[in-house]
Amino acid sequence: MTFNLSQILSTTMVLFAIIDILGAIPVVIELRRKAGHIESEKASLVATGLMILFLFVGESLLKVIGLDVESFAIAGSFVIFFIAMEMVLGLTIFKEEAPETVSIVPLAFPLIAGAGTMTTLLSLKTEYHTQNILVGIILNMLFVYFVLKNTNRLEKLFGKSGLNILRKAFGVILLAIAIKLFRNNTGL
Repeated sequence: MTFNLSQILSTTMVLFAIIDILGAIPVVIELRRKAGHIESEKASLVATGLMILFLFVGESLLKVIGLDVESFAIAGSFVIFFIAMEMVLGLTIFKEEAPETVSIVPLAFPLIAGAGTMTTLLSLKTEYHTQNILVGIILNMLFVYFVLKNTNRLEKLFGKSGLNILRKAFGVILLAIAIKLFRNNTGL
């Protein structure tokens, strides 16, 4: 098992952009207001578990339903593209409801470990070694935990316009990632 710093940095940045926990701070704050409290540890652990589980069994699950990883990666590139368009243009394409148990649903799933993240994991698996993706997941989830624990402080630190700038910058990065995934899996 060889760790590759370049792959770790790439997977960490890709997952950081797709999870977009900084861009989700306003959503997290609203969920906290509605529910009264968010269990940061629980949300982080559940999301980490879902991501690692999907990294290992996602491909097998696809085979059971008759799909190959390349097709899933191409479909994922479209999901990532639309998420990026939401971030850059301020659109709302995907709508989520907020039930009372916000730490698991919708925070851990689908906000942190949602369709875009799962698709990205399988797409990354076509290009990077699993151990490097695992390190990227763990680094991201440590950061997610930190953000969830310090949401109010970060909101004051960045301000509304700072959070908006971060969201748009990561949206552009996601657009580039979506195009790269599409090109790599279609042979264009």
